[in-house]
Amino acid sequence: MIDIDPFDHDAIRLRKAFGCFPSGVTAVCATVDGEPVGMAASSFTSVSVTPPLVSVCVQDTSETWPRLRTRTRLGLSVLAEGHDETCLSLSNKTGDRFAKVEWDQSVQGSIFVHGASLWLDCSLHAELPAGDHAIVVLEVHGLRADPDTPPLVFHGSRFRRLAAL
Repeated sequence: MIDIDPFDHDAIRLRKAFGCFPSGVTAVCATVDGEPVGMAASSFTSVSVTPPLVSVCVQDTSETWPRLRTRTRLGLSVLAEGHDETCLSLSNKTGDRFAKVEWDQSVQGSIFVHGASLWLDCSLHAELPAGDHAIVVLEVHGLRADPDTPPLVFHGSRFRRLAAL
């Protein structure tokens, strides 16, 4: 029988523990009043095929999500290897997040990051409270995928790359 350490709700210890699980990194972006607005999110997952749904988790203190949630369409880009600086830029609290980001815009206002391995054109399907975050469920209306483009991976508070076999 093994013994599991009791958890004392230490946020730093919990973040390190959550960092043991590698995740992809996404950008959720749209135009707001004619300007690009976006944020990075590493808690992306597929949810359903019928209907086509994905989710990201957004911190309750986000100042970007309230601006994005009202958009008819949102672009979700799965960031690729080499998008380290793009991710950091989209995570900034101040300044022009898109200054060094190459992007395209759809007719509906979704913004997609150049070179991403996956683009999903989405709309807000549901938003569920979950602790200090919201689980945002997005319905997929269109996609463009490049499965041969390796993803950017976040693990142990660092960007990583997948190793080829």
